[in-house]
Amino acid sequence: MFSMVVIQPLAALLIGILILILPRLLNYLIAIYLIFIGLVGLFPNLLTSPGH
Repeated sequence: MFSMVVIQPLAALLIGILILILPRLLNYLIAIYLIFIGLVGLFPNLLTSPGH
């Protein structure tokens, strides 16, 4: 499973590329990113498997 150290830079890179291609997506991409980071912050075990 990927750690947040890997996911955040990848997400930032993909969002940056998509904003360059389609600037209209900026609001949606930022909202989705913030919701994702907020959920991971509230539920830190969300991305870890139960066995570990």
